[in-house]
Amino acid sequence: MGAVLPLLALRAFTETARLGSLKAAAQQLGVTPGAISQQIRQLEERLGVSLLVRSRQGVRLTEAGARLHPGLSRGFGQIEGALADLQAMKVEQTLTISTVPSFASTWLVPRLADFSARYPDIEVRVEATGKLVDFQRERVDIALRHGLGHYPGLESIPLLAPVLVPVASPALLASGPPISHPLDCLHYPLLQDSDRADWALWLQAHGVDVDSSARRGPSFDEELLLLRAAVTGQGIALVQDNHAREDLENGTLVIALDRPWPARFAYYAVSRPQALRQAHVQAFINWLKEQAGDVSALR
Repeated sequence: MGAVLPLLALRAFTETARLGSLKAAAQQLGVTPGAISQQIRQLEERLGVSLLVRSRQGVRLTEAGARLHPGLSRGFGQIEGALADLQAMKVEQTLTISTVPSFASTWLVPRLADFSARYPDIEVRVEATGKLVDFQRERVDIALRHGLGHYPGLESIPLLAPVLVPVASPALLASGPPISHPLDCLHYPLLQDSDRADWALWLQAHGVDVDSSARRGPSFDEELLLLRAAVTGQGIALVQDNHAREDLENGTLVIALDRPWPARFAYYAVSRPQALRQAHVQAFINWLKEQAGDVSALR
């Protein structure tokens, strides 16, 4: 007998003996029963002994098969265990980050190359969704949430407190009345957030008596959509300054009136307490804090 035995044949025999059926072993390995039968026949020819007795009720081990099977079963179990350990190690070095599309595209993703350069062994997966993450059911390491920072059972770390600025396309402003006071914004269509709340709050913060006109206009549930509507001249959008930065820099949008107003909410990195003890999660949190700058005033 040669020193090397066919691994596929050994696996076919082990699964058939474990399951007691050629058909069941074939389903487990994703092949046909005929292929399993052929592999076992080749193994028996190599070993010079009969390993299985076939009958209408299935298969049973011969004396030689009964002596061979336990060792092979342990061996394949060790292989599977080693592969599982390797997969677990890979998963431990993969970070899944959840955040809304607007923050992902305008703030997070443009900076990720820096993190990857510093930590080449950590793979980052970004889920851009408006759906709130369920940390108990979903495999998410960190969620970047926009809110007040109160998340029961979770750790929240303050990152950014953006301000709201009114922006519009240069063409829209050039064709309309001048804007020198917050009240003048009401001469233009107002592009609203999904709650139709930000414009009213911004106007009130600047001393304007607000009526129903402050809540009129098309509404959008994502700031990316607000920005696109503003770029195409549909009205003035009140958006976070960090979200509008690219459009302001390339001139597709301009600030309609330089009266920024701190938003009610801030961005927080949210995670399970036990996850923060993992080195790769903590590395990403530290990197986020560095990118966001000094946020001590939020604490």
